[in-house]
Amino acid sequence: MVKNLLIDFGEIFSNLWGSMGFSQGTWQNYVMLLISFVLFYLAVVKKYEPMLLLPIAFGMFLINIPGAERVLWGTYPEGLPEAEHTYDAVEPASRGLLWYLYYGVDKVIYPPLIFLGIGAMTDFGPLIANPKSMFIGAGAQLGIFIALMGAVLLGFTGAEAAAIAIIGGADGPTAIYVAKMLAENLVPTIAIAAYSYMALIPVIQKPIMRLLTTPKERAIRMKPLRRVSKAEKIIFPIVVTLVVGILLPDAIPLLGMLMLGNLFRESGVVERLSSQAQNGLINTVTIFLGVAVGCKAKGEIFLSLQTIYIMLIGVTAFVCGTVGGLLTAKLMCKLTKGQINPLIGSAGVSAVPMAARISEDVGRETDPSNHLLMHAMGPNVAGVIGSALAAGMLLACFGG
Repeated sequence: MVKNLLIDFGEIFSNLWGSMGFSQGTWQNYVMLLISFVLFYLAVVKKYEPMLLLPIAFGMFLINIPGAERVLWGTYPEGLPEAEHTYDAVEPASRGLLWYLYYGVDKVIYPPLIFLGIGAMTDFGPLIANPKSMFIGAGAQLGIFIALMGAVLLGFTGAEAAAIAIIGGADGPTAIYVAKMLAENLVPTIAIAAYSYMALIPVIQKPIMRLLTTPKERAIRMKPLRRVSKAEKIIFPIVVTLVVGILLPDAIPLLGMLMLGNLFRESGVVERLSSQAQNGLINTVTIFLGVAVGCKAKGEIFLSLQTIYIMLIGVTAFVCGTVGGLLTAKLMCKLTKGQINPLIGSAGVSAVPMAARISEDVGRETDPSNHLLMHAMGPNVAGVIGSALAAGMLLACFGG
C-alpha cells in the first residue's frame, strides 16, 4: 500500500512538473517576453499609442509564457505538420480564450468595427472645406508603393509585399485587414510594426518636417476655413461611399463602416448610436483586437530574418509617406503663392489625430501663436480615406 502511494505521488509530481512552463519553454519564448516588456515600457512610460500597444504587449506576454499556449489557445491534432497549424486546425475541445478572441481577426470583423468608431469620432469638415487636402492625403500614400517595391525586391511574394506595404498607410486596422486577407502568416509582425511605428510618429516625423521645410515656410499662417453646412456633412459620407463602392468595391468594408460612423455623428438623429460607436464599441473592440494580434506573436514565428525585413520596410514606408505628404504640400504652397503651410503635409498619413497634432506642434515651435491643427485635419482625414482606398486597390490587384 505504501509502495502504491509512493508511485501515485511520483506520478502526481511528474504530471505537475510536465504541466509547468519550465519543461516546455524555449529561448524564443523568453526573448519574446523581453520584447513584450519593451512594448509595456513604450505604452505605459512613454505613452506611445497605449490604447493598442498595451493590449498587444499583453497578448504577446500571455502567449509566450512557457506552457500557456496550450491553455490559452488550444492544441493541434497529434502529428499535424507545423505548416498546417492554422486557426481552424485547433482541436475543438481544446480551444481556449485567445482562440475565441482571435475569431474577429480571422474573419476580419474587428478592423471594420474600429473604422465605424473612428468615423463617429471624426469631423470631415476640414476636408470638405478644403478639398485640395485630398491631394496631400494622396501624396502621403507614397510610402505604401515604395514599401511594395522594396518588399518585392527582398523576395516576398506579390500578396505578401502588398500586405507589408500597407504599413505605410499609418493605419493599424487597415494593416491588419489587408494582412489577414493577403498574408495571414504575417499578421502579427505587420500589426506590431504598424502600431509600433504609429506610436513613434512624433519621433519619426518631426526631424523630417524640420529638414524639408524652411523657417519661413513653417511660419506661414493659413486663412481660416470656411464654415461647412450640416447638409454638406450629411451628404459627404453617402456620396463617398457610393463613388468608392462603384469604382473600388474591395475598399467598402473599411470605408463603408468609416462613413456609416460619420453619418451617425453628423445626422444628429442617432446620438445613442454615435456615442456607443465612439466609446463602448470601439473601446471593447480595441481590447479584443490588441490582445488577439499580440497572442499570435509567438517566438518561433516572430523571431526570424523575415521579421527584421518587415520592420525595416515599415519604418521606410512611414518615412516615405511623411516625405510624400510634405513634398506635395510644398508644391501646393508654391502653386498657391504661399497660402498653404507645408507642415500640414506630414498629417497626410492616416494616424488621426496624432499626425495633425504633430503639424501643430512643429508650427508653434516657429510661431507660438500660429495654429495649424484644423488645417492639418483636412489632410489627416484624407489620409484615412486614402489608406482605405489603397487597401482596396491592393486587395483588388493581389487578392486573386
